[in-house]
Amino acid sequence: MGAGHNHALPSEGNERSLSIALVLTSAFLVAELAAGLWFNSLALIADAAHMFTDATALAIAVAAIRIARRPADAKRSYGYHRFEILAAAFNALLLLGVAGYILFEAWQRFRAPAEVHSTAMLAVAVLGMIVNLISMRLLRGGSEGSLNVKGAYLEVWSDLLGSIGVIVGAIVIRLTGWNWVDTLVAVGIGLWVLPRTWVLLKESLNVLLEGTPEGIDVDEVVRVMRAVDGVEGVHDLHVWALTSGKNNLTAHVVHAEGVQAAMLINSLQDVLANRFHIQHTTFQLERPACARAADGCVLDESHGHAGAHDDSAHPPGHAHGARGGTA
Repeated sequence: MGAGHNHALPSEGNERSLSIALVLTSAFLVAELAAGLWFNSLALIADAAHMFTDATALAIAVAAIRIARRPADAKRSYGYHRFEILAAAFNALLLLGVAGYILFEAWQRFRAPAEVHSTAMLAVAVLGMIVNLISMRLLRGGSEGSLNVKGAYLEVWSDLLGSIGVIVGAIVIRLTGWNWVDTLVAVGIGLWVLPRTWVLLKESLNVLLEGTPEGIDVDEVVRVMRAVDGVEGVHDLHVWALTSGKNNLTAHVVHAEGVQAAMLINSLQDVLANRFHIQHTTFQLERPACARAADGCVLDESHGHAGAHDDSAHPPGHAHGARGGTA
């Protein structure tokens, strides 16, 4: 039995905004990288590497919207939602390599500072800031209703800070002639990217390993479920995420005599949705005697069964629409 879950994907308007922002960001990425190489600015190269993360995040967001529309099939019963997580993990690994290269190159330049064209550096950084402001305006509305768009919005916001750092560095170089400031800004961008990249990689791996989603305390989930009228016990509980924002739960629920299965299921679904934002649930309902395998309890399906399921995907080893029964 399933609740009225909301499976809505981001609207076509969000996809259009993401696509426009992707085109703008990608075009400027190429221009900024070329300018960094031409004018010998490591800060511009570092900011271009950071903008590459924005372009990747935007591309993932657009691809996730389109691919997630594909229905689940016999070979992929989970559907295609996890593509977003695979792409995010790849992005994180790539970014670690880019950040490492920037820091290595910065070390080389500290030993032998190179002349930097501060005027061109300033002009390119200002243009980058304008591109980021336009992209932020495009994505701001959709970020309120979609985690997918919100992630892309935060990426663009963070790159705006990088552009501001390059602008400050260019002004300092122009006023003082301290070319080493360019390298210092590059190091700052590289060090700022590294921890964010590590967090992205850690969260991606947690989803791929079907770990408990961030912000959910399993012990608290059990306590809340046991507080529902008619519930006498909860065991074999699993909570995992199919992708960001799509949390799943399966559990065996021991219920009191005379409890109506439909009402109990609805109560459990409501409390899990409201307290933990878990919309995809599967429950196996059991009578007290059947919850104690050590007592030699045998399920007798001839006396009927009570079960619950929705149309979400389930992890290996969990049957869709699992049964509970009476002894």
